[in-house]
Amino acid sequence: MSIYKRIATVGPKIFSRHKLFKYGFNFSPMYRRSTGRIIEVSEDLLNIRMKLPISWKNRNYVNSIFGGSMFSSVDPIPMVQLINLIGDDYVVWDKSAEIFFKKPAKENLYADFSYSEKELEEIRVKIAISKEIEIVKITKLMNNDGTQLYCEVKKVIYVADKAFYKQKKKIK
Repeated sequence: MSIYKRIATVGPKIFSRHKLFKYGFNFSPMYRRSTGRIIEVSEDLLNIRMKLPISWKNRNYVNSIFGGSMFSSVDPIPMVQLINLIGDDYVVWDKSAEIFFKKPAKENLYADFSYSEKELEEIRVKIAISKEIEIVKITKLMNNDGTQLYCEVKKVIYVADKAFYKQKKKIK
C-alpha cells in the first residue's frame, strides 16, 4: 500500500476529507514539484480549485510558465478526486492525456475540477452494465477571472468494477 493510500485511509479519522485532500496534495513531494497548489476543496469533494503561480521555479527560457508545470499541476487531480468520490468498489486509472497550449502564460493560472452527483451516478450505472468504461475530463488553465485560456488538458480515465478488474488481470 502506498504512503498516499495509507494517509487516505487513516487521515479521515483525524481530519475532514476535504482538508485532508487539500493539505495532502499541497504537502506531497510529488505535487509540490509541479509548483501548483490546491486552494479550495468543497466539503463534498465535488469541486476543487488549484492555482499555479508563476515563479522562478517554473519560468521557462522565454519567461512564461513551463508547460511541464502546467501539465503536472493538473494531471493527478481528476483521477484522485474520482477515486475519493466513487468509493472502494472501483478501480480508477489515468489512461491517457493530451495537452493543448493556447498561449504563453506570464501570470498566475487557475483550474477548476468538478464532478456532479449526476455524473457519478451515470458512471456507476454504466459500470454496472459494462463493467469497465472510459470517461473524458477536460481541465482549462485560465487567468484568475476566467477571461483568458492558456492551456487545456484532456484526460481519459479508466473506471472498472473492482471484482471484474481483478478477474480480468487473472486471465491475462
